[in-house]
Amino acid sequence: MGKLKAFFNAIKPDALLLKGLTPGVTTEAQIRDQMGQPETERLHKDGSKRLEYPRGPQGTTTYMVDIDTPGKLVAVTQVLTAQNFAKVRIGMTEDEVRQLLGKPGEVAVYRLKPETVWSWKWEEGGAAGDAFFNVHFDASGVVYTTSRSDIIKGR
Repeated sequence: MGKLKAFFNAIKPDALLLKGLTPGVTTEAQIRDQMGQPETERLHKDGSKRLEYPRGPQGTTTYMVDIDTPGKLVAVTQVLTAQNFAKVRIGMTEDEVRQLLGKPGEVAVYRLKPETVWSWKWEEGGAAGDAFFNVHFDASGVVYTTSRSDIIKGR
C-alpha cells in the first residue's frame, strides 16, 4: 500500500473507515483496502483471523475485525469499552490483555516499583468525558490491578 493511502486510512473518520463493511459479504482484501494495514494480525487454529486497528496514537477507539476461515468479515468490534475493561482479570498476561484491548496508547515502566502500566484513552461518557483505563503488570508481566485516571484538560 502506498504511503499516501496509508496516511489517509490512518486519519479517515470512523464513519468512512467502516462504511459498507458487511458481515458474510466483505472480503479480507476489501477490508485491508478500505481500512489499511492492521497493527497486528492474529491467526487462530481454525484458520480465522483477528485484525487490530487502533485509531491514532491516543485515539479513543480500537477496532478488532474478525475474519472467518473462507476470508469473509464476521464482525467489527470497538473494544475500548467499560464492558471489555471489566474482562481484564488479575493474573492475565500481557499478550492476553493485548488480544482483548489492542495496542495501548501509552506504556510507562516504573523500575523501582517494579511495574509496567499500559493505558488506553477512552470515551467514558457523562460529565467525566474521556479518561484513561490503566492495566498494571508486575515484574513477571501479569496483571495485578487496574485503575482509572482522569484526563486533565487545559494544560
